[in-house]
Amino acid sequence: MYGLIWRVLPGPWVSKFIMALGLLVGAATLLWMFAFPALSPHMPFNDGAVEGGEPVPAEEGAPLEEPAEGEAPPEDGLVDDTTDGQG
Repeated sequence: MYGLIWRVLPGPWVSKFIMALGLLVGAATLLWMFAFPALSPHMPFNDGAVEGGEPVPAEEGAPLEEPAEGEAPPEDGLVDDTTDGQG
């Protein structure tokens, strides 16, 4: 295929190279400007697997408990690494 394009382009190899490079840049531009945006909505890359929303209570009908004012939130197993370990 590339040999056919090379043979069809007129002139010496320098002009053929410049024209072939122009064809390559033109094809890439057309893809970026028209083809890729048209295909983007049909690609699965933007589909999230995790949905956001409200946390689900542990048991059906159980209210979510908020910490009282001035009370520390319940332990969730995460380590607080904001301190340098010196009390």
